[in-house]
Amino acid sequence: MAAHPHGCTCFIIPPKMLRQLADASTDASERHCLLDQAELSAHLRGQRSVAPMMMGLATAATGEKRRTVYDAQNKTALPGKLVRGEDSKPSSDKAVNQAYDGAGATYDFFREVLKRNSIDGKGLRLDSTVHYQVKFNNAFWNGQQMVYGDGDGKLFLGFTNAIDVIAHELTHGVTQYAVPGGLVYQDQSGALNESVSDVFGSLVKQWTLKQTVEQADWLIGAGIMAPSVGKALRSMADPGNQALTWSGDDQPKTMAGYVENGDVHTNSGIPNHAFYAAAIALKGHAWEKAGPIWYKALSLLTPDATFADMAKATSESAALLYGADSAEQHAVQAAWKVVGVA
Repeated sequence: MAAHPHGCTCFIIPPKMLRQLADASTDASERHCLLDQAELSAHLRGQRSVAPMMMGLATAATGEKRRTVYDAQNKTALPGKLVRGEDSKPSSDKAVNQAYDGAGATYDFFREVLKRNSIDGKGLRLDSTVHYQVKFNNAFWNGQQMVYGDGDGKLFLGFTNAIDVIAHELTHGVTQYAVPGGLVYQDQSGALNESVSDVFGSLVKQWTLKQTVEQADWLIGAGIMAPSVGKALRSMADPGNQALTWSGDDQPKTMAGYVENGDVHTNSGIPNHAFYAAAIALKGHAWEKAGPIWYKALSLLTPDATFADMAKATSESAALLYGADSAEQHAVQAAWKVVGVA
């Protein structure tokens, strides 16, 4: 399968999770709604996004921070009605402001910490659409822009509530441009695609909160789910620990639990834990050393990269940044051994 140069439609909630919640529901209408959304997510994921040039000026590079937020008004037509642009006053709509602020924090992180000019490295405008469909239980990057559902208010409480979710989805855009040809969204390359988004989603959150590796919660999606569903989607510190996340968390922590032909959101627990182990070993703030090492590794990957390829790429990038045989390179190599990838 050839990589598509303009990325995939990548969701924060895998269709599998929506189906599991549907199976557990005793409410027929809720079950039907969740299954419909799982099918829609699968359908949208199967579509190849059109090249940004087809959008005309909508995704034009500006060379500076430029955020644009639209309101889908509970429909599916994108981008929707323009409701906030760069430097305009805050909206009375909380979701609009959260999408705007989250995009800004993500832009600032990549610019200030990694010297990257927006998603594509060339100042791409950051477009977001809120209020997608009715009670839509998901958020996604469609190869060109961010799209947020409101959640049903019962299981999911809104997808602009968590800065790491916003940064996770925007990072899918970074990956599609930073990895030559992008990462194919299946098997280990697909799990790496998801993991890279979790890594930088967590880093943007930690950087915004100015947390050390010990202070960070290492959770993805805390705040978007009702307590009855769980606390978070995933834990990078302890993948698969359902007490920290939710009852359907099936992420393996090491290659011993690798799921053959598994969902990309499942096997991403392995490279996630490798990053966590490296960050803990390197101490201090995860964005100071571990983050730049992982970021530099992206340009060394190919579209069908495996976990072993990522281990090699991060070891090489650590050597490029800090020197061969450096403490940083040893920490990265040891982290991949922790998860059973050599």
